[in-house]
Amino acid sequence: MRSKFEIRFYLVAILFIIFDLEISYLFPWFLVSKYLNFFGFFSMLFFILFSAFGYIYEWLIGVLDW
Repeated sequence: MRSKFEIRFYLVAILFIIFDLEISYLFPWFLVSKYLNFFGFFSMLFFILFSAFGYIYEWLIGVLDW
């Protein structure tokens, strides 16, 4: 017999994978950050801000609340 999980469990798991992948994209950028020009810097700044707004939006609508 299969045990049933709530849909919120799967939602939190998917969100964890998404934000975990976003953090893994930041590590190489930190290694080469002193060699980047303005375009590289601002593109990663945009990526960080976009990720932060996504996290704040999920927090505000209550997805992360159990």
